[in-house]
Amino acid sequence: MTPRLLSAAALFAFATPLAAQGVATPPANEQMDVSERAPDAAETARLYAQRIAALDDAGPTLNAVIAYDPDPGDEAQAINAASLLAARTVLVKDNIETREWPTTAGSLALIDNMTGRDAPLIANLRRAGGLVLGKTNLSEWANIRDDSSTSGWSAVGGLTRNPHAIDRNSCGSSSGSGAAVAAGLAWAAIGTETNGSITCPASINGIVGFKPSVGLVSRTHVVPISSTQDTAGPMTRTVADAALLLSAIAGEDAADAATLAVPRRADYFNGLADFSLAGKRIGVMRKQIGNRADVAEVFEQALSDLEKAGAVLVDIEFDVNGQMYEDSFTVLMFELREEMGNYLASLPGEDLPRTLAEVIAFNKFNAGEEMRWFGQGLFELAETTTDRAAYEEARKNAVRIAGEETLDALLAQYDVEFLVSPTRGPSWTSDLVNGDNYNGSIGFGSPAAIAGYPHLTVPMGAIERLPVGISFFGAKWQDFEVLQVGAAYEAVRSATIPEPSFQRWEPDSGAEQ
Repeated sequence: MTPRLLSAAALFAFATPLAAQGVATPPANEQMDVSERAPDAAETARLYAQRIAALDDAGPTLNAVIAYDPDPGDEAQAINAASLLAARTVLVKDNIETREWPTTAGSLALIDNMTGRDAPLIANLRRAGGLVLGKTNLSEWANIRDDSSTSGWSAVGGLTRNPHAIDRNSCGSSSGSGAAVAAGLAWAAIGTETNGSITCPASINGIVGFKPSVGLVSRTHVVPISSTQDTAGPMTRTVADAALLLSAIAGEDAADAATLAVPRRADYFNGLADFSLAGKRIGVMRKQIGNRADVAEVFEQALSDLEKAGAVLVDIEFDVNGQMYEDSFTVLMFELREEMGNYLASLPGEDLPRTLAEVIAFNKFNAGEEMRWFGQGLFELAETTTDRAAYEEARKNAVRIAGEETLDALLAQYDVEFLVSPTRGPSWTSDLVNGDNYNGSIGFGSPAAIAGYPHLTVPMGAIERLPVGISFFGAKWQDFEVLQVGAAYEAVRSATIPEPSFQRWEPDSGAEQ
């Protein structure tokens, strides 16, 4: 399977009405081989930058992008046309270091964190021919500062708006990456996840999001929360694009022990289309569908598509051991204090915080800008979570329950290759005063996040024009297989996936008011 580069025309076709508002339109060719892309690479990159200016800086003002190159054409033209990505544009979540821009994690405390270095995953991206177009907004500190936060808000970038309904939330913490891809501001974006931070914004913004097995992608020079659970991953329009981007960014890193001796593929793209659903046994997590009938209806249509394509669906009734959540929380609090301190202490700049305690003090001193909408209760709790023996016991328990006793046990007990559930419900109205208001009964992402197993979300339809996704799970290191089953579902999906409106949400005409 040869990677192909969609022209800007194909990528932006969903938003052609915006041309009347002055938003740039791309070349007319529908598709071209990588080897034929040279004449259009610079123009396509410039059009993405113009689209950011028109939709993110102005117009609906999505606030998905914090910083970008307004004229990336020359850089795009200089990239080898035969490289894997061939100058495809990629936006990068602003907790991942790139040499061009500061890495802020959305916080004013790191506004001057200009390291001048690339995280290893970004170095891999560039070697593969990816063009780093800019940095995306995020839930500040990857949504680990306080449990009353509003996803998608940071002091640096403001509130990210969902392109499908700009008064609705974009979820987090990879909010800007999800919104940017949905809005067509780049070919793809990179997000990071500790627990749901790739998959939730992907689902709610109507795109593909893939959280790889922990260790597949380096975490060096990425603002940390948890070495147990953190990973970066692709956020794209299609599963094939996610596989292509994963192929570019994955790799061993001597500075990240989790990446060593990993059963990593050199290529997650070729062979993706050869997968057949015929006879594949898939476990359906019935209790994780949640309590919304409309989500269940969309999910049942997705299950019907899988079944019509030959998959054998096996119903599973399962309650997660709640001890997993309690122990995982202890792990996050302990690792946050320790690993954030290590990261901050390693930064080359001056006048930066060097410990989590110094970040807490910075926020108190700058409370008017940093803590107008919510506090820093989780930071303060992490600062007091210092019992290493308790942490080590909690980590052992959480990983065992999530992996061996949940995902591994279900796959074996029901003799299935994959598990599926809805990812999340539809987007909720953003409310800076009251914080997030989402339905926690929906989804099964936490075991994969805590155990470090792969999790793919693919758009499966919409509720009142608000996208919802379906999640696919597999065993650890079965990343390629999970991408395969997701791509196979994508190919047979019968639901229509809505395109962004860039307007406030309103009920359909004729619907109940």
